[in-house]
Amino acid sequence: MINRLLVTGCGGFVGGGIVHETPRGVELHAVARKEPPECGGAAAWHMLDLRDRDGVRELFETVSPDAVIHAAAIADIDFCEANKETAWAVNVSVTQQLADLCREHGTRLVYVSTDNVFDGKRGAYREEDAPTPINYYAETKAAGERVVAGMGRNYVVARTSVVMGFPMLGSGNSFLMRMVSLLREGKRVGVPENEIRSPIDVVTLARSLLELAGSRCEGYIHLAGNDWLNRYEMVRRIARELGFSEGLIYPNNPETIPGRAPRPLDVSLCNQKARECLRTPMKNLQDGLRLVLKTARPSHL
Repeated sequence: MINRLLVTGCGGFVGGGIVHETPRGVELHAVARKEPPECGGAAAWHMLDLRDRDGVRELFETVSPDAVIHAAAIADIDFCEANKETAWAVNVSVTQQLADLCREHGTRLVYVSTDNVFDGKRGAYREEDAPTPINYYAETKAAGERVVAGMGRNYVVARTSVVMGFPMLGSGNSFLMRMVSLLREGKRVGVPENEIRSPIDVVTLARSLLELAGSRCEGYIHLAGNDWLNRYEMVRRIARELGFSEGLIYPNNPETIPGRAPRPLDVSLCNQKARECLRTPMKNLQDGLRLVLKTARPSHL
């Protein structure tokens, strides 16, 4: 059980989910670059650019957390490809400082990584498979993984897949919210049919990360759903479940978009370790979506 938790990236989709799901009794310190949303809850919010090394150290030493969940990152693949210096500074250098502080103070670190560290040539990746990134975003996340693993102990690298859900705090970057907005207007939604993922809902992901922060599990773990689906079939199923016409979903080939960084094709993740080590159950797409709908605000639906 953790008493004091520091979470980065709380202005984002996953970080907001963690704040929302943090149980009462945990002293939560939420770090973000922007002001907290009105529904920010009981968390103590800290507005801070994590590239401010002195500010990060001061905050860490003031809060003295039992555990850190590091969810902050620049996850826009094309932005990272075009802005490599910024991507490295946020995704690697910030991670290095947090890992150093955690090691120095004996603090547990849970690092949120991505399925994109793999090249997607075969799928069904397990924790022991070596990263083989094919875009710069993935390079920075793989480098972040190495930094965290360099702690030697008291760390978790949690690789996750496509995260499904609505923002539980603020706006966040949710593909589901963007999709519903388009479908409401009767607009068609183009989705790649050659990219295979193992989607996880944001509620299950947040609960899993919180459980990891308070557990003794160490090393790498894959937090992913039980279904392996191409994006086209995934979105068709979601549209059907939400009562929209599947006819509005069509397959497209985003590789023709100018300036688009390469994406791995099949980065499905084996979640056997998570199913064996965690009390939080991994879910299939349908059950995960239904859990998401229970937490959705009326404006999302």
